[in-house]
Amino acid sequence: MAWKPRDIPDQTGRTFVITGANGGIGKHTTEALAGKGATVIMACRDTAKAQRVADGITGDVRVRALNLADLASVRAFADATGDIDVLINNAGLMNIPFSRTADGFETQWGVNHLGHFALTGLLLDRIGDRVVTLASIAHRQTPKLWIDDLNYEHRRYHRNLAYAQAKLSNLMFARELQHRLADARSPKRSYAVHPGVAATDLFARTETPLDWVAKPVVAVFGHSPRHAAESSLFAATTAGADPDTYWGPTWLFGSRGPVRPASSSKLSRDRDLQRRLWEQSERLTGVEYKF
Repeated sequence: MAWKPRDIPDQTGRTFVITGANGGIGKHTTEALAGKGATVIMACRDTAKAQRVADGITGDVRVRALNLADLASVRAFADATGDIDVLINNAGLMNIPFSRTADGFETQWGVNHLGHFALTGLLLDRIGDRVVTLASIAHRQTPKLWIDDLNYEHRRYHRNLAYAQAKLSNLMFARELQHRLADARSPKRSYAVHPGVAATDLFARTETPLDWVAKPVVAVFGHSPRHAAESSLFAATTAGADPDTYWGPTWLFGSRGPVRPASSSKLSRDRDLQRRLWEQSERLTGVEYKF
């Protein structure tokens, strides 16, 4: 029988941090966890919007400022955060025009990957249970990881490839983190999940005519943000879930369906490339993990 959110055990006494929790998948993840008794910290750039969302959710839900496009904000959030049980790296940007973060990183890679890499490393000693990182079926859309030019300093920018590179980085980071936790004999776990395809606001921020039509079209072959949140909820709350498995929908090329072991690209499983990405991420963010 397929796993459903009703299978989530009581979460009373557990604390979750969810990035980008003020809409879409993050909002539904917050609602489900708070409904099971968890304390949820919504880590969001737009705190006013997040507070409006939080006000509509029953349970212990708290809003905190976090801008993943600014490492100073990431450090400030981490400095002000105490012990938590689970970090869900949910926030993301998709297919936006070229820009750079406050620290000079290409924005899609800087927010989706580097911001989460830094946040996880800075919080790791206070995370009691696990880290869940959202990747995407879009990780397959890039033929390689330009490990020597991750910031688009020497090549032409293609927004779809930049997004694919960022999501590939999310997947490779989650796997490398699990390898390193296991090597350190840590009881903590790292999970990579993908949500399938859902009609969220990600499809309305490209600053192209697609913003007007993408969400209705996606809703036809994808599934709802509520269903898309099931991958995160499964990995964040299931005691026996295998951290070496990539969890997500598998129907219609991974666009929808119940949470199951999902396939990933050969590139995403390249251990040497995972290690090199990790080293580059530590160098660029200045965050060195301690296990």
